[in-house]
Amino acid sequence: MKKWIVLITAACFPQVLWAAEVPATLQWSQRVELSTPVSGVVKAVNIDVGDRVKKGQVLLSLDSTTYQASVAEIHSEITRFKAEAEEAKRDLNRMRDLHERTVVATVELDQARLNLVKSQSKLSEARARLRQDQKALDDTSLRAPFDAVVILRDAEPGLSVAAGLEPRMLLTLARSGQMVARMELPSSQIDNLKTGQTVTVTVAGTRYTGKIKTLGLEPVQTKAGPVYPVDVIFPIKHPLRAGTPAVVKLP
Repeated sequence: MKKWIVLITAACFPQVLWAAEVPATLQWSQRVELSTPVSGVVKAVNIDVGDRVKKGQVLLSLDSTTYQASVAEIHSEITRFKAEAEEAKRDLNRMRDLHERTVVATVELDQARLNLVKSQSKLSEARARLRQDQKALDDTSLRAPFDAVVILRDAEPGLSVAAGLEPRMLLTLARSGQMVARMELPSSQIDNLKTGQTVTVTVAGTRYTGKIKTLGLEPVQTKAGPVYPVDVIFPIKHPLRAGTPAVVKLP
């Protein structure tokens, strides 16, 4: 009698006993296209396609001579404006002393106050320009935003780069250490899944343990009817290629 119960249960609830294997395609877990926010001529490209890079690593640099000169010039202005502000402050203190002794008129004291305000304003403006120009100088070096692998390189020394609304993409990176297996499921299957659920991803005979990252809400129309994209993220030790076929074993 117990055997019959097991057989009936298996027939009524096949998905409980048997995991589904769904074809998928590998995608980058995070892909970014990089360009410099400032214009200039490429001086050096320090990486090539396939290289692994660390967060903050300099990937490409522009000729920064002009930007360095601008920063040096503003430093000189700041030194001059600081001296002028200090002199204006000393002059104001002298005027206050003389005004208290009724040696100078109030209008002369007010003028001394105005001179100090003007000199301090010039100093503040110069410091603001310094921050802007220093940022531009820093932007001549293109750095990796995270640990990644270089998947495209479209820059060589001597290339002129113009910053604008549609800057030229110079490098493309993909986050290293993880990939995404993307599959498409009908609503009848996707309703049984949840984000964070553990699944198995098989690529070229190698198995990986992954977790469901996203469950699609917008349908994709196919001949068999509407399906929904489902992304499974999983860690990798060695680089894999986007577009590679995979198989996801669902619970």
